[in-house]
Amino acid sequence: MMVGWRGFGSDNYAGVHPEILSAIAEANVGHAVAYGDDEWTRKAISVVRDLLGECEVAFVWNGTGANVVGLGAVCRPWESVVCADTAHINTDECAAPEHIANIKLVTVTAPDGKLTPELVLPVLTGFGFEHHAQPRVISASNCTELGTVYSPAELRVLADLAHSHGMLLHVDGARLANAAASLGCSLSAITGEAGVDLLSFGGTKNGMLAGEAVVLFGEARTSVLPYVRKQSGQLASKMRFVTAQFAAMYGTDLWSRCASHANAMADRLARGAAARGIEIAFPAQANEVFAFLAAEQVPGLQERFHFYVWEEDAAHSRSLVRWVTSWDTTAEDVDALLSAL
Repeated sequence: MMVGWRGFGSDNYAGVHPEILSAIAEANVGHAVAYGDDEWTRKAISVVRDLLGECEVAFVWNGTGANVVGLGAVCRPWESVVCADTAHINTDECAAPEHIANIKLVTVTAPDGKLTPELVLPVLTGFGFEHHAQPRVISASNCTELGTVYSPAELRVLADLAHSHGMLLHVDGARLANAAASLGCSLSAITGEAGVDLLSFGGTKNGMLAGEAVVLFGEARTSVLPYVRKQSGQLASKMRFVTAQFAAMYGTDLWSRCASHANAMADRLARGAAARGIEIAFPAQANEVFAFLAAEQVPGLQERFHFYVWEEDAAHSRSLVRWVTSWDTTAEDVDALLSAL
């Protein structure tokens, strides 16, 4: 790709925010004890606790690592995790939760990406029956893989359901900042305060270079977390360069600024596309837009504005595509795509 190329395939396409690069450069002075016994990591843990409340925190390299380490820390090999069929842990992690965390995924169809008690209850079976994997965790993504957002009340209902069955609620928060910005609420309102027990806390999709965190609340806190992280290959030796980013992102309002801008650009894109007669498949509540395009439109558009085809609808000669905006998407970027449409 040429220098300066712009795409809508993922918020991972975007570069690193200058304030994050500055924080990394500031950490790159002198020596520091390896593997997290350093001042940057201690500060980052304090920042996360200030935002989310009392919790256990373990920093990892990436989102898949956060999901694998978190779920592996709270599940035994005979236990299962209930998730939407579209969940990232089910569709885009190359069976890492099964292979590394040794858990069984039980999927349910969620038309808009969001789980509800009505969808989950039918698969909460086999408790105490030695022939069945034992349900241990309900996993919800916020934002979902279809761009929709759980409210605090919706998460609380799932948490209550999980707790009533002796289970835990996990949130895959790769885009948690976008969810909070969409709702206009604090990060704690859609995590610990909503009854979430286990969180994969994202940063990379919102302007960081690399790094996520595993966050455990309440009874989910466990002494095995450090060992699961190490065995899973997710313990950074030069940890300060991960945690300096977290302190810069979440110790200021940078997370909110980046996420709010990305959301605003997605809203501009969704509204502009709808005004041109394009069907928007799901409410564009954060920074992802799903739209139906005529199949013949897609190749030419993809060459200029790389994005993914989510599903092919051969019966209607159309494709469901996904556009993702990021912290550095500009109004000009959006308008260029709209003009091409």
